[in-house]
Amino acid sequence: MTNLNSKAVASAADSAEMLAETAEQDGGPVRSGWRMLLPTMTPWLAVGLILIGSITLFGLLGPFLVGDPTTIRDQGLTGPSSEFWLGTTQTGQDVLAQLAYATRGSLQIGVIVGLLATALSSFFGIYGAYRGRAIDEAFSLLTNVFLVIPGLPLVIVISGFVPQESRGLWTIAVVLAVTSWAAAARVLRAQTLSVRSRDYVAASQVSGERSWRVIVVEILPNLLPVIASQFVFAVIAAILSEAGLSFIGLGASNSSTLGTMLFYAQNGFALPLGAWWWFIPPGLIIALFGMGLSLVNFSIDEIINPKLKNLRLHRKRARRALRLERELARGTRAENPAAGPTAEESAR
Repeated sequence: MTNLNSKAVASAADSAEMLAETAEQDGGPVRSGWRMLLPTMTPWLAVGLILIGSITLFGLLGPFLVGDPTTIRDQGLTGPSSEFWLGTTQTGQDVLAQLAYATRGSLQIGVIVGLLATALSSFFGIYGAYRGRAIDEAFSLLTNVFLVIPGLPLVIVISGFVPQESRGLWTIAVVLAVTSWAAAARVLRAQTLSVRSRDYVAASQVSGERSWRVIVVEILPNLLPVIASQFVFAVIAAILSEAGLSFIGLGASNSSTLGTMLFYAQNGFALPLGAWWWFIPPGLIIALFGMGLSLVNFSIDEIINPKLKNLRLHRKRARRALRLERELARGTRAENPAAGPTAEESAR
């Protein structure tokens, strides 16, 4: 998890300075920040949104359409059928019902961790960098301490000390959020230091605006694309981390998540017994949801990085110009059949 955070920080940090410069050239922070959050639809973004939307709808509406996932029957380890679309577990519990409730639980943990981690990173990164001096030094010291400590071992230690009866969904979410905000805070601090030196921020300070208004109105809009990217990455990391904790028995003991499904499938010897319908669906949901969020994150990175955005626009214009050239060439040959082949045909 630490390596993933480092790669995400490096990618976002490369775009921080370019984002601030683009904001000033576009005529102000509010206009630039909100305009950059409204990208043109790309195939990757469309696929990502479809995956996220489908899994989210399944997690939200699925529990209302299936039965009780804890009901025990005398039909243990039966494969998919018309009665049980995804088969049953060793104790006859409906796998589809468990999957619906587990998907909802994992989505809840992902959203809670994403919001908490984003709030912590925004406070320590933006507020500390804006105030500067002793506050910035103290916040930077705290951030560096959390960056030095390995993330996954810290999560395991904290989860291990929490009593099992108290280890619920919110407890795991808080533990994951506390251990995953530092890397994003460093990125926001670096960009806030850059935006803080802009002319419109200095003008607001000279005019006597309060600190909170300068941060919310002048600085925060420029950071919205970066914050959105960090939120998406935090959701991905939270779902994967929770699945890993649950798989080793340190997850939410009184909640149903995709990780707990994999944990019970492992304890029930689903793989040796060939009960693929018990462990493949939750793993597939995790993989597809992570892929969807990654595709959306890549699209946000394209918004943040002007070089990637301009490259896509240049490619689109080149394809449009090539199509126009072909249409003109076909029109010329239709009017004058004696005309020779086009340059493209000659090259072929």
